Amino acid sequence: MRGKAFVMTLVLGLVAACGGGDDGKGGGGKAAAGGDEGTPRVVIVPAHGSGGARPDQGVTVTAAGGTLGQVSVKLKGADVPGRLSPDKTTWRSRWTLQPGGRYQVSATATSPEGKSTTATSAFRTSRATAATRVNNVVPSENETVGTGMPVFVQFNKAVPERAKPAIERSVEISSTTPTEGAWRWLSSGESFNGLPSLVFRPKRPWKPRQKVSVTVHYAGLRIGDKVFGDRDVTRTFKVGDSHTVSINGKTHRLVAKQNGRTVRTWGVSLGSGGEVKNGVDTLLTTSGVHLTMDRSRMERMVSPGKKKGDPGWYDEKIPWATRITNSGVYIHQNTADPACLGRRNCSHGCIRSPTADAKWFFHWAYRGDIVNVTGTKRDLAWTNGWGYWQLPFSKWAKGSALGKPVTTTRA
Repeated sequence: MRGKAFVMTLVLGLVAACGGGDDGKGGGGKAAAGGDEGTPRVVIVPAHGSGGARPDQGVTVTAAGGTLGQVSVKLKGADVPGRLSPDKTTWRSRWTLQPGGRYQVSATATSPEGKSTTATSAFRTSRATAATRVNNVVPSENETVGTGMPVFVQFNKAVPERAKPAIERSVEISSTTPTEGAWRWLSSGESFNGLPSLVFRPKRPWKPRQKVSVTVHYAGLRIGDKVFGDRDVTRTFKVGDSHTVSINGKTHRLVAKQNGRTVRTWGVSLGSGGEVKNGVDTLLTTSGVHLTMDRSRMERMVSPGKKKGDPGWYDEKIPWATRITNSGVYIHQNTADPACLGRRNCSHGCIRSPTADAKWFFHWAYRGDIVNVTGTKRDLAWTNGWGYWQLPFSKWAKGSALGKPVTTTRA
């Protein structure tokens, strides 16, 4: 047993000795083996011993005078995914590498005459990570969402323009039912919470009752000069039943449907209007395709831009509130004149509902349910909350750094 171990160590040592050092260009150099008469040559980049290989360049293994068989690339014992070319002479890692990661590579090539060569490389990537990081991915892990739900990749600061195409290509999104959609970059001013974002919106609502998985392969992406993305982020969530809500400001009715069947309807009261600021009547409810966003058992609502004593000032705690815009439109329990419900619009812009109905809706709705409001004279801006369905899909897709739609892979 000791003799066999000695022979194996000697062979691996000889192969590693064939590798070159760092080539000084940041790529990590090459490790090579073979090349004798009739023996295939195997080259690995980065080379054995490299201490600061560029993670954005990944791993490449090439064979000359033969074809590659087994290629093993590992990080902390886990396999690194890669792809073999159709002619089996080149293997490339599929994604960029983890900054500061220690990698082990082993590859074997065989010639047509049956002679084989094995090469190895052990190296470490650069530790330099960018200050721009993925702050969050929405929806939350294992959350059940509505069929209109967007997917948000949010960053802690503005993303350099030159990094956007690579980031967009790095996002792997799959779903039970392949779904066409498109990514769009939003500035901090366009984002619902002030975080620069990359947002996926389906061309048509998600098919209900399916699983969606999103992985941002951010680790190792070149974000700036000699700095790289710090880590990958993955989210898996579910699309629940189809929930659609129609609200008519002229008939003062709300209709809730589940999977196409009406499950509840009630009388509502929308915004009364009459207070114009910068050409916008801020007391009118917005018309358009909204999405349910967040919700609060008891939401404090304060009149914007006013102080106590001003005409129209209010500071109230409102039960069973489900938000549908950033500008403060909620579907919530009525706490004022009940005679308005189903008869006339008398709210400050929200959608007042009877107590039992507001509570039912609070518990029934998912984030991302489609709420279509009609019959008012104020349109929903696409940047108001999650008003993304207000944009035609062709226009939405133009916000992509790659300039084209994508289709999710099958989960």
